Amino acid sequence: MKYDQNGLVTVVVQDFVSGEVLMVAWANEESVKLMKKTGYTHFWSRSRKKLWKKGEESGNVQKIISMQTDCDGDTLLVRVEQTGGACHTGAASCFNEVIFGSTKNTSAVIPELGRVMKERRMNPTAESYTCKLFDDENRMCKKIIEEAGEFILSVKDGKEDEMSWELADLIYHTMVAIEKTGLPMEKVYEKLSERRE
Repeated sequence: MKYDQNGLVTVVVQDFVSGEVLMVAWANEESVKLMKKTGYTHFWSRSRKKLWKKGEESGNVQKIISMQTDCDGDTLLVRVEQTGGACHTGAASCFNEVIFGSTKNTSAVIPELGRVMKERRMNPTAESYTCKLFDDENRMCKKIIEEAGEFILSVKDGKEDEMSWELADLIYHTMVAIEKTGLPMEKVYEKLSERRE
């Protein structure tokens, strides 16, 4: 690692399943060693001038799945399994305020939609379409088959708007099934990694 003049490196913390950036913090050599030794994130507080373990007071710890350096060796990317919210405000991520442009056409929708589905599963409402799918497994499964078929037909037609609409439907209905069954996405990623080889 290449530490700066203050003996620190930037640490970008990312959810290991969704890829959502949760927070950015700083680490010194000792906190990097602690992360490797304990398997949990530790940082250097620039304001308090001391080491701290993420979640030591809140319980919102970050179990490390992987650590990577950038090409210069002066930044760490740490993928974690997050307990609770990563932000001190209680939010899932520290990055919530859009100050330019829009996140509407970005992958930011995936973890947001996942949180909505989880909330619907834990606190169902009668008017929610997602809850109706949770309650009717046959309907849920039929919708995945239906949307997959419609996506394939739109691919054959070659119309971008139709393809994007149908793929969005397929992703949504598949996400409902993932949430209902509790399928661990890390197992899916592992299978995808095998296909890369």
